[in-house]
Amino acid sequence: MSSARNGVAWQEDLASMVDDAGIRHRAGATPATAEEEPGMGSLGESVFGRGFYGPYEEGGRTRSEENFKEKMMGFVMATGEMLRELGRGCWDIAQQSLEGVEETYVGRQVRGHWDAVSGRLEFLNEYLPEDRDPAQAWPIVIAVFLVALLGNESCQYQKNLNIRSDGTKQISAIKIYSKEKMKSFIQELLESILEAPVGLAFDFHSILLRVLNVNSGIENPVEPPKKLYVSPPSASHIQLLDGRHIAYQEKGVPAERARFSMIAPHSFLSSRLAGIPGIKESLLVEFGVRFVTYDLPGFGESDPHPGRNLNSSAMDMLHLANALGVMDKFWVLGYSSGAMHAWAAAHYIPDRIAGIALFAPMVNPYDPNLNKEESRKLRGKWTMKRKMMYFLARRFPSLLPYFYHRSFLSGKHGQPEKWLSLTLGNKDKSLLEESSFREFWERDVAESVRQGDAKPFKEEAVLQVSNWGFSLADLQVQKCHECDGLLSWLKSFYTEVEREWAGFLGPIHLWQGMNDYVVPPSSTEFARRLLPRAVVHMMPEEGHFSYFWLCDDCHWHILSILFGDPQGPLANELEIDESVSQECMEETTWNNSTEQE
Repeated sequence: MSSARNGVAWQEDLASMVDDAGIRHRAGATPATAEEEPGMGSLGESVFGRGFYGPYEEGGRTRSEENFKEKMMGFVMATGEMLRELGRGCWDIAQQSLEGVEETYVGRQVRGHWDAVSGRLEFLNEYLPEDRDPAQAWPIVIAVFLVALLGNESCQYQKNLNIRSDGTKQISAIKIYSKEKMKSFIQELLESILEAPVGLAFDFHSILLRVLNVNSGIENPVEPPKKLYVSPPSASHIQLLDGRHIAYQEKGVPAERARFSMIAPHSFLSSRLAGIPGIKESLLVEFGVRFVTYDLPGFGESDPHPGRNLNSSAMDMLHLANALGVMDKFWVLGYSSGAMHAWAAAHYIPDRIAGIALFAPMVNPYDPNLNKEESRKLRGKWTMKRKMMYFLARRFPSLLPYFYHRSFLSGKHGQPEKWLSLTLGNKDKSLLEESSFREFWERDVAESVRQGDAKPFKEEAVLQVSNWGFSLADLQVQKCHECDGLLSWLKSFYTEVEREWAGFLGPIHLWQGMNDYVVPPSSTEFARRLLPRAVVHMMPEEGHFSYFWLCDDCHWHILSILFGDPQGPLANELEIDESVSQECMEETTWNNSTEQE
């Protein structure tokens, strides 16, 4: 009896230390009435007398069991807090233990090697947003990398286990679904870190909560992405002097009736099908334009080039024009990264270029003429993943095919902003949701990756960030007449020195959307600083895609700026002969009537 009393006593003492919250934890399934629980006012009896396992009642209503999502979130949060406290404790212990070690011989040796290694790897900090501490960011990136490796091993184990077992089809579907869920989790986790825009706090807990989107209810399997459909070959071809073939297509008026000829190299992850996306044939005929687009080497149906550069790109454009019978000067149109091929044409074959029209023109982000402010503005809107891809293109280009085969070379459709690591404005996002854009984009991408080879894409990426062989300042150069003598030098302070232009003397038109986050306005401002004669058209509400893609009014406005009022195609020889004959007949009739009078 004494032992029982002592047991009740210590339970009552424990219960007296905790306020009664009014919550009754019960183990039995039979609901209790007020008569059956006279002593339930004591928290100690409610917990220790009946047990706390099972559902509980609050306010007369039974609370439902926590769903799986809440459990997982609670587990992750608790684990994160424990690991954080453990890390702090270990760090404090390490600091106390290593205090004064730097002054020892071993400490000095290790410190020297550590400084050497950190100095070599310090350039990696340039690819982190400015508001993030490298000491905090890189451990998290490494941790995510390890999580990805562990997730991959876990998925492989589940797949092998499914193959070896004799389970039912339902079990097989569960295994496959868990594998896809793990892949989705890792992908979302990586994108949350790599694609986070500048200015957001680097909070590991918020990243985990964002990607841990697990519902407790019954979920239907996610519909797999559509496979790329590559249409049968449809391009025309010419053979170059080195034996390669270039695929091209023509729109607008034929060669003999063209008032203007325009050739357009395409941008990254594009093809000859792009040109001016959605431009109507009737509009080209209205302005008398012969519009030629072609596939860059290795893209679409064009043969690859073993060692291509921007000089060879300009030569390919020249040989294409000559093969198509374009003997006069022609216009060059470039969009986004396709602008660098237009810049190359203006530098290497300026005598054949009538003018240049560029839209959201890309410049070399590592051009030595960029000052610190221009460089900061140019890279300010880049995602971390885009910075990483540029870094790989400059330092480790052999790693690029791995990422390409997991995105646009995977044989499946995807989102442009994720494949190209783009940051988009509201107007661009709205355009990308339209079915007409998706249809055009998917057809163009499928044609671009027709050959399934990552080498031309790697070459194009390397060209964007490597030395072009020229600078934009070399396209239009002002030369001052040589002046000798002190008198001429003093005279130059009071009178304007006569100057002349050299290089490409044709017109240069630049269109730039002010809400373009892919090629920001600072890129066009830099080009205008080096090319003061260029005409810049700033568009306040437009983005990277919104003005150039699928806009009939925009296309008419572009052609009217470049070519003036529409005059239609040139008259052919038959029409000229008929008009001359008609004029002769009218003149003969008038002469006969005059003689009769």
